[in-house]
Amino acid sequence: MAPPTRRHTSAIDQAEALFKAATTKQVENVSPKSNAIPVGKETVSLRLDRDVLEHFQDDGPGWQDRINVALRTFIEK
Repeated sequence: MAPPTRRHTSAIDQAEALFKAATTKQVENVSPKSNAIPVGKETVSLRLDRDVLEHFQDDGPGWQDRINVALRTFIEK
């Protein structure tokens, strides 16, 4: 009887890979996006860890704009 094979990745890594594969948009022959900022903003409800929220609020007013800039920087990498 052969010994059981060992997993090279954890169940969490496998689940994250499956989730990423299921939620990633397929890139088709589309011209590159311009770096123009979209017109208008949309109100959303977002749950953040308390320490993350405090980090952005520590510098006072404009914390929502700072979160937006951080998210935009992340997606443009």
